[in-house]
Amino acid sequence: MDVMGSRWGFSSLWELKDQNQPGLMLSRLQGSKLQTKSVCSTGPAMGSNVGTKPDQKGEPCMEVPVFWRLNEVSCWNIWRLASGESSHVEDAGVEYRNQVLLSFKFHSFPFNVDNSNSCYSLLLYYATSSSSSSSSSSSSSSSSFLPSSRPPAGERRQGRTGMLRRQIKRCFGWCGGVASRDGLLWHTDLKPHASGDFSIAVVQANESLEDQGQVLASPSATYFGVFDGHGGPEASRFVNTRLFSHLHEFASKQGGLSAEVIRKAFVATEEEFLQLVKGSWLSRPKIASVGSCCLVGAISNNVLYVANLGDSRAVLGKRGPDGRAVVAERLSRDHNVAEEDVRRELTELHPDDSRIVLYNRGAWRIKGIIQVSRSIGDVYLKKPDFSGDPLYQQLTAPVPLKRPVITAEPSIRMREIKQQDLFVIFASDGLWEHLSDEEAVDIVFKNPRAGIAKRLVKAAVTEAAKKREMSYDDIKHIEKGVRRHFHDDMTVIVIYIDHCQEKASKLQGGTLDCTNSPVDIFSRNAVQWKRS
Repeated sequence: MDVMGSRWGFSSLWELKDQNQPGLMLSRLQGSKLQTKSVCSTGPAMGSNVGTKPDQKGEPCMEVPVFWRLNEVSCWNIWRLASGESSHVEDAGVEYRNQVLLSFKFHSFPFNVDNSNSCYSLLLYYATSSSSSSSSSSSSSSSSFLPSSRPPAGERRQGRTGMLRRQIKRCFGWCGGVASRDGLLWHTDLKPHASGDFSIAVVQANESLEDQGQVLASPSATYFGVFDGHGGPEASRFVNTRLFSHLHEFASKQGGLSAEVIRKAFVATEEEFLQLVKGSWLSRPKIASVGSCCLVGAISNNVLYVANLGDSRAVLGKRGPDGRAVVAERLSRDHNVAEEDVRRELTELHPDDSRIVLYNRGAWRIKGIIQVSRSIGDVYLKKPDFSGDPLYQQLTAPVPLKRPVITAEPSIRMREIKQQDLFVIFASDGLWEHLSDEEAVDIVFKNPRAGIAKRLVKAAVTEAAKKREMSYDDIKHIEKGVRRHFHDDMTVIVIYIDHCQEKASKLQGGTLDCTNSPVDIFSRNAVQWKRS
């Protein structure tokens, strides 16, 4: 029997060579990685958690764990198929959440299919029964589902795979290649800004996406931001809606962008979020503990501005002295107590607090709680009134504060753009946990522009997978929430800097283009694939 994982549903490639296995049952995958083993001395090589057992008729039935990610249309078509449109399916169960739980029982499938093009292989290749009578009896019932005759050699590749593809579409719906895609990855391949192009990508790992990314392009300036939330998505989503509007407002009032304009925008955003917390406090006390790192860049009048709170990072890629290589230059400072200079800064600011930085749960943390020393939000670590309130202490242990232990004061850097400057990578710490500055700029330098942010995300996820002796294909089929055990949410923006004004003409006439990452990638992709 041959069972092939394909781009319509399977998370792994199966090759089962026993042509006499009379039955197959699918059950939900337990675990993130499939291993192969022999289930019996004469049986085929199968995955973990696989065994043989008799069905209700006393016939042996093979149980195979398979992880599905199908849309609602596919589920409905599978249910119709199982309800009598094709008699070869005896029973089936379908449960739709983020994934699908399928339980099918198949019997005695005659089959003779050339698998020279696995890209369009049928989801399942069914085995012929050891009983010739059983094979012949099922042949007629399955003839509408599987072609029974082998086409001439010259037509085999195109004709056979085309027929299979049409049958898959009829029976299972069209998922647009869901299994070959990462259902938690969103990206924009390439768009113009006033002085070049940009690419953006986000991959979700948490149950609720806590990262947000944004690019605002106008003829006079380009703003780009990466907002990495913690404790929940509320703060990063709030910053995503407010910070750029403040930047634009203050820059208009003061005749252009400056470090002071950026600082005012950060202060205004922090103050607005504090007011939101105060207004929501009684109904949602937990909102006092959510916060967001904030990395903002801007290009205006040939000057690059970088401002950050937290540990998202901006890295410049510039041409090396020989003109053939690329050199990485970090433009931001990581406000994370993993850095020795940040720990030293905190101990100097709090000489009377011997517990200002503690090593807890495998990392240095402020008050044993949080790793970043600057953020928007995290009100409970800035306002003693909140951390000491009995309402908040119902949710967590009290945090005794004499004064704020983290701040919303950004580090700001201004840099005139030079001829050797090629691009800037803005990314949340999820990327930098797995790629060094040098590795990231090398990937951008050596690859085409289109889809470059997605390429960086995939490279980082691949490295995360290697640390668990897995592959990217294994990781991409793990559901959100569970996936956080393997890597963090990641947001990547690559800004190309072209030393000419040709691209600016695309944004003339007051055009304002804003690109935002979605707040829920899985739901957005599911809707998009359903429409396709």
